[in-house]
Amino acid sequence: MSDRNSGILAGMTKTSLEKCLSRLAKVSAGTWEVLGVTASSGSLEDAVKQHNFENPVASVVYFNLTGLPLTAMLILDPADIDCISKCFMGYSFPGGPATTQAEEVMLLELGNIILNSIVNSTLNALKKSGMPSVPAYLEGDLPRLLEGLGAGAELKQNLRVITAKLAIRCDSREAVAEVLALIPEELALGIDPAQ
Repeated sequence: MSDRNSGILAGMTKTSLEKCLSRLAKVSAGTWEVLGVTASSGSLEDAVKQHNFENPVASVVYFNLTGLPLTAMLILDPADIDCISKCFMGYSFPGGPATTQAEEVMLLELGNIILNSIVNSTLNALKKSGMPSVPAYLEGDLPRLLEGLGAGAELKQNLRVITAKLAIRCDSREAVAEVLALIPEELALGIDPAQ
């Protein structure tokens, strides 16, 4: 993988996320920060494994683009949904043993906002257009997530994986989430044809 190309992709992602989170901060109760952005090569499984899975269950909001093999996802710990809802909407959902439909809808809306920001910057750099599908929600352990995310995808495909860590803070609480853009390697090379 080319460091120069990785720098371009990571820099684009960081810039678009910072703009998006700045707008979110103006209309929400919390503070939103990009902790760092990295680029690597790997498979879908490699990408998802970047989440720490201290809690064996994770929540994922994701979508694929129609007509272009690009996937974006937001991965978080379901235990952080209370903090995230407080930061995003100004109030917390009552905690429970399972994610409720209202929490899922809130995460889908938040994911849609954040994921579209990184997808749009990637499409602009590629000088291509694509239509995101409706965001989907998955919750489960690593094998369950890979099964759901990999439906119809080539699991071992070589991808450029752009990973951003976000800190979401409200009151004295903090949640950390990962935002990932998965771009097939040959498509990622199109951002810098001089490589």
